Amino acid sequence: MAIQKHVYDAEGNAIYAETANINYFLKTELAPASATGVVNKTANVSAYTRRRYPGDPTPSNVSATTREFLYDPGRRNGAATPGSPFILDDGLEKRSFTYTGSFTDLHAFLVGDAAMDLRCYSPSASYDITAAAQGG
Repeated sequence: MAIQKHVYDAEGNAIYAETANINYFLKTELAPASATGVVNKTANVSAYTRRRYPGDPTPSNVSATTREFLYDPGRRNGAATPGSPFILDDGLEKRSFTYTGSFTDLHAFLVGDAAMDLRCYSPSASYDITAAAQGG
């Protein structure tokens, strides 16, 4: 298992976690962002001049072209997990995650989708969250 990006709202806010760990606390399972969106994209590169060495009196022209690249919405650079930390604890399991976006949005998501009564610890406070009703 690996820590992956899980987008939880239309604004693009995300939780970075192992999928099984975050889904343990939720009624509706989150899917990793990379599971649905890895695609090849193309980009246009405009024409430019290139010098073979500094002070080259006759630079060559390179014509415009297109490049193809792999796009993965869940990609991260390096080993660091982006965002701010938070912890979820239901009395049996205590797991740590990170999130991007505002904590208010994260809290609202958890209140609406918590599978059980739990406690959410942010860097500055802790919040009791009751299980969401079956209707949502």
